[in-house]
Amino acid sequence: MRLIPYLGFNGNTGEAMAFYANALGGRVVSEMKYGDVPDDGGMDAEGCDGVTPTPEQVAHGQVEAGGAILMAADGPAANGRGVTTSNADVDSIGEAERVFTTLVAGGQVHRALAETFRAQRWGMLVDRYGQRWMVDCTKPTEAGP
Repeated sequence: MRLIPYLGFNGNTGEAMAFYANALGGRVVSEMKYGDVPDDGGMDAEGCDGVTPTPEQVAHGQVEAGGAILMAADGPAANGRGVTTSNADVDSIGEAERVFTTLVAGGQVHRALAETFRAQRWGMLVDRYGQRWMVDCTKPTEAGP
């Protein structure tokens, strides 16, 4: 399991992630806009956390630099507040279900753990201590250029 910071922005995720990739000597390895999310991509009309995205906003972006990963999206991760959310990135569906169930005990589900356009399982919750979490079991991706 890896804990990955997930940042929330208000419409400038693409610009911010390009900046971070340059600053950290890495590269943007993923950027999908809400308008490109398939209809069956596991995202409802309000996106996540009740944030209604525009098609041009980033639904998920990822930078990799020196073995580190940084993820971000417009709105849903932090509901536009720009704070870091803890993202537990796990290797299997079973581990995602175990971690999600354990973390949400005494807390609140914000997005039920389910398959999405980019993840075998993904969900959002607030734990009993008020900390926001995402549990993520990403789908395998092809290596980029």
